[in-house]
Amino acid sequence: MSNKNNNLRDDGLADITIDPDVLAKELAVELEIDPLEEIDQDGFSNDDLDVISECDKALKYLNGNREERIQGLRIFCEYRDKRSFPLLLPLLEQPCPVERMSAVYALGRNPCPDAVSKLVYLLESDDNAYVRRATAWSLANYDNQIVLKPLINALKNDVASVRLWASSSLSEIGSISEDNAQLAADQLIISLRIDNEPVVRSNCIWSLCRLYQDLNNQLQETFVDECAKIALFDNEPSVMEEAKTALDSMGMKGFYN
Repeated sequence: MSNKNNNLRDDGLADITIDPDVLAKELAVELEIDPLEEIDQDGFSNDDLDVISECDKALKYLNGNREERIQGLRIFCEYRDKRSFPLLLPLLEQPCPVERMSAVYALGRNPCPDAVSKLVYLLESDDNAYVRRATAWSLANYDNQIVLKPLINALKNDVASVRLWASSSLSEIGSISEDNAQLAADQLIISLRIDNEPVVRSNCIWSLCRLYQDLNNQLQETFVDECAKIALFDNEPSVMEEAKTALDSMGMKGFYN
């Protein structure tokens, strides 16, 4: 699994540091000018930031022009402040994909109950894959039953980058209840078998490990069987190693030798 996904193991989805500047550069092929490249980053180099002061400044930025709004969004991708809710929600409808994407990440860092239906709508219908990917990440921070099915559908049908984050988020939403865990695991196992992207398959293994204790006996046995097959016979070394790590974590160290 990639370094980014190793960070998932260590810190959990909700504590991943999001850098919209890096993410926005990926949109450069769609935008003639990337506004985030012009933002002064000095404010993020000080270890002794006054968080309240930064959030106060960000709230003012969100009421400004496009460049100022993006600067404010960058701050709320780092810090949490409930005062941001009414200003972040309208930005989900901005025509600029960088703004929508950054607003989505900010609402992942600052979960707002009123945002969940809007985020689900973006995951299901936004025409920009980077926005959908951001939404797949952010929905992991929403303890709401309505996000389960859209994440499952994204793992089944979307592009690889969205499938990757949907598989991770399903480990969070699946842990809400045993019923959620079974439904999430059903699709994770299917994707583990058929997805054509090794990193997605590796992430499915990681997510299934996190859900393992909540699964019924049949799903546990199916997962162990799949990991054993992958550890012994898979053509992709990274997925093989992930399966071996999973077997080790489930008390089957050396089972694949």
